[in-house]
Amino acid sequence: MPADLDLTRLRVLAAVARTGSVTSAARTLGYAQPSVSHHLSRLESEAGIPLLQRAGRGVRLTEAGRLLADRAEEILARVDGAARELEALAEMRAGRARLAAFPSALATIVPAAVANLRDDLPGLAVSLLEAEPPEAVDALRAGKVDVALVFEHTDVAHTRSIEDLSRFEVTDVFDEPVHLVRSVGDAPADAAGGVCDPPGLATLADADWIAGCERCRADLLARCAQAGFAPRIAFETDDYVAIQALVASGAGVSTVPALTLRAHRDPGVVTAPLPGAIRRIMALTIGAPTPPARELIARLAAVGRRFADEDQLADEDQLAAAS
Repeated sequence: MPADLDLTRLRVLAAVARTGSVTSAARTLGYAQPSVSHHLSRLESEAGIPLLQRAGRGVRLTEAGRLLADRAEEILARVDGAARELEALAEMRAGRARLAAFPSALATIVPAAVANLRDDLPGLAVSLLEAEPPEAVDALRAGKVDVALVFEHTDVAHTRSIEDLSRFEVTDVFDEPVHLVRSVGDAPADAAGGVCDPPGLATLADADWIAGCERCRADLLARCAQAGFAPRIAFETDDYVAIQALVASGAGVSTVPALTLRAHRDPGVVTAPLPGAIRRIMALTIGAPTPPARELIARLAAVGRRFADEDQLADEDQLAAAS
């Protein structure tokens, strides 16, 4: 038996085994009947043992023919599977993943994920669209992007950023803490490294507040209501750099998600995570993601896990320093 088996002849033998005749095998494969007979004859010659025997007007496989046909099915299935995998890989390398994401993610998670993707699959292009969650979902529905990176606040009942998540394929990327932000001048004297324990929100009922984007402002209002007061909103801006600058100037206090502090930290502020205040960051697709989108989502999630680990280590270091 030769070490190298011709895949075309194996495919012919497998077709004969499935259909029970040379004529049916030729029809199934789209070959001329003489061509099928030729391939079978060559395969028998190479095997050095009969693979087929006449059975009326048809043929029947010998024991050796059945054995080789069974193995041929396995071999061909693996070869076909490898071809599909290579095709998918080629699609990823030459494809494009289109992502819509909100500003603080575009400044933190997304660049790291795109860099990792470029290292692994340099031929895969990524296009980016800046959009808050509702607009990102609209772009996903309209087919303008393949992935929508969105968030919703948890733990406090308020208007959801995303309507019905059951309509989407959801991949969790990062559970992001929400921080209280105060100026250095308003922080305890022992605050170190820009970090201090947060007071209860109720103790800030008389403070001026700086509100962020619509969804973050809704979360702030709900948390303050839970603490028994309505915050006095002195300034409103979606610019997280401006929020920190206003806080540093003594214009008020605010709450910001952790990613905004990764993107930019004003030296004039101190921060602390609010207990139980989390912003859940998710990657949404409609149906199963395309191969390029799947690769991008995997790297977004990997960066999210790294950020979570870093936050945990920072919290442990803070507790150790306090003790």
